[in-house]
Amino acid sequence: MPLFLITYRWFNRLGRYRVPVLVGFATSIIFVGAALFSLTDHVSYGLALYWAVTTATTVGYGDVTPHNTGSRIIASAVMLTAIPTVGAIFALTAGAAVLERVRRLFGMDTSLPHKPYTIVFGTHDVIARVLDELTRSGDPVVLVAPVKPAGLSDDIHFIVGDPTDEGLLHKCDLQRANRALIACEQEADTLVIAVGIHSLAPSLEVFALTQSRAVAAALRELGVTLTLAADELVGHTVAKSLETPQAGSLLLQLVEDSTYRLAEMPVDPSLVSQPLSKARAASGGLVLGISRGVKVDLGIKDDPLLTADDRLIVLQAAPAA
Repeated sequence: MPLFLITYRWFNRLGRYRVPVLVGFATSIIFVGAALFSLTDHVSYGLALYWAVTTATTVGYGDVTPHNTGSRIIASAVMLTAIPTVGAIFALTAGAAVLERVRRLFGMDTSLPHKPYTIVFGTHDVIARVLDELTRSGDPVVLVAPVKPAGLSDDIHFIVGDPTDEGLLHKCDLQRANRALIACEQEADTLVIAVGIHSLAPSLEVFALTQSRAVAAALRELGVTLTLAADELVGHTVAKSLETPQAGSLLLQLVEDSTYRLAEMPVDPSLVSQPLSKARAASGGLVLGISRGVKVDLGIKDDPLLTADDRLIVLQAAPAA
């Protein structure tokens, strides 16, 4: 019993090196056992190695058998050590594969994409649509939520847990993300997550869905780039569609058509201090307006002068796949 406990404790200390160690141990048993069998049973090493492999893998054809006491002792030792070791190797390998699948299925696998990713927090009703659009863009996406949504694409990395938990935010490795979206049902959760992100990755570009103007103001103080009210956005879109029946179709085409995309780009230095109309004439796409912080200037009432801090909102052809 003490020997068993010592072996068990030693084996547990191996951690992720268990399988390589067991493979090395089983290989050593096979080669050493074959050498001893060859000496005691007076057969060639090649034949003894064949016997050791069939014995260790429990195939046991019976075409090579020990013929004296010494070779029988060697055979017994090989069977008592190699067979359990090979069995343990297969069990650990199969168990690791099943565990990885289960962890991924239930969102327990916190592995993250190797390149910068978009990370989404929460369970808002619009998330399914948002994730679908983000997946289409080809950028890696990570979703953090208490429950895995039904039908979530395998292309999306899912981390299960409470997004307001600071420990979980640490696991998200926010320093490697290129932007974040907070889309929670409760605005208190939105604020808590925004505080956590600001603390861990103050330079990360953050967007948030919110309904309250007061919460939106607080979020801007925390560095949230843009706050959107999903219900308000839908309401305005429907209202504009009633005024201009094709407005809704136009907006849907802007966001759904894969042949072109909306993009923000810096103002070319040669266009600084020039009117927006000149940028529209020089652009290879359709310049819809200027992004200035959280505000957008469409340049309809006047022709604003461009600054180095402005970003042009451009409708342009999507790159070929």
